[in-house]
Amino acid sequence: MFAAIHPVRSLLLAIFMLMAGSGFLSTLISLRLERAGAGTMAIGAVATAYFGGLVIGALRAGGIVRQVGHIRAFAAFVSLLSASTLAYALVRFPLFWACLRFVDGICVAGVFICLESWLNDRSEAHTRGSVLAAYMVALYSGQAVGQLLLAASGAQPTAPFQLASLLISLAIIPLCLTRSAAPTPMEAPAFSIRTLYAASPLGTFGAVTTGLMLGAFYGMAAVHVRRLGLDLGATASFMMVVILGGVALQWPLGRLSDRLDRRRVIVGCFAATLTLCMLLAMPVSRGPQLLGLGALFGGLSFALYPLCVAHCNDRLLTTERIAASGRLVLLYAVGAAIGPLGAALMMSLAPGGGMFFFIALCAGATVVFGLWRQMATPPAPDQQDFQIVPRTTPVASLLDPNTADGHLS
Repeated sequence: MFAAIHPVRSLLLAIFMLMAGSGFLSTLISLRLERAGAGTMAIGAVATAYFGGLVIGALRAGGIVRQVGHIRAFAAFVSLLSASTLAYALVRFPLFWACLRFVDGICVAGVFICLESWLNDRSEAHTRGSVLAAYMVALYSGQAVGQLLLAASGAQPTAPFQLASLLISLAIIPLCLTRSAAPTPMEAPAFSIRTLYAASPLGTFGAVTTGLMLGAFYGMAAVHVRRLGLDLGATASFMMVVILGGVALQWPLGRLSDRLDRRRVIVGCFAATLTLCMLLAMPVSRGPQLLGLGALFGGLSFALYPLCVAHCNDRLLTTERIAASGRLVLLYAVGAAIGPLGAALMMSLAPGGGMFFFIALCAGATVVFGLWRQMATPPAPDQQDFQIVPRTTPVASLLDPNTADGHLS
């Protein structure tokens, strides 16, 4: 594995530093707005702006990369992201912060497109699985470590934004100094959502509801936890535990789905997530119990998207998988853009555990839909091997070893 990732080590370092600096901003911004007295719906709207920018960036940023090249585009996106991160310290106003989050989403999507297409270009068919695994480790470990910066403010409220901007800016260095030649820009092919749904209704439906659930969590979980009375350190620990739990269970659940009808595992994971959300919504969830339930929630919920992608791959031709996986990423992102608003509305109606009630509602709807699909159609005759995949941009689908050779002509 070391030989496989050695040529792309600078790219992996860049994504680690970028996620360490930007991965905790959703949590920090929600907490700052809540402390400033912003309403629940306003906080949800700011979170939605980020995912809206992510959707737009996933659709449009590739054109910028093709026009100016990977290194220049990466430097531009990271510089703008660093500047917008510092701008949060200037004015604490929800509408202004929503605009900044929209810009953040576009920039993060552009960065992902640069890195993922570069990783794909430097990967061979026999090393793509190792490169993708290393990329996922760098991405999630950076995001988990970044949560620790939440408690770095002390007597200086602007310190977390300054540290985030510092890490984001430093992420440019590994890519600018790499001796690896930038790849020829490429574009993922289009794929009809109607065709995707016809091939895999559960996979398509599950991608959207997973976006709703995780968008709600990333946007509103910190506010929920703070309203339970936890301090910044405990809030950071909770967010970190959920992310690390999400990494830990993806592979075991994926291998289980290779041995059983994958739809049963998907439905089972959604049902277990529903149960955990109901427990997390109860006021008795505190301390170690909260962390334990949070880790299990992360383990199950983070596995849902790659399980849905794998189920779609079971029912698609090899030549269709790249385009279909890219479309699934966009469907997830659209769901994630709606999720924070839905969670905020539910939190207004049920202040104690509204966010987890919303996630439970999404999970319950998918359980019902999945049970209906199991009764309506037989299992796939030949299931593909499970592969952990990121929920970033359509370009990430090119790294999946199950999508032919991963390269586009």
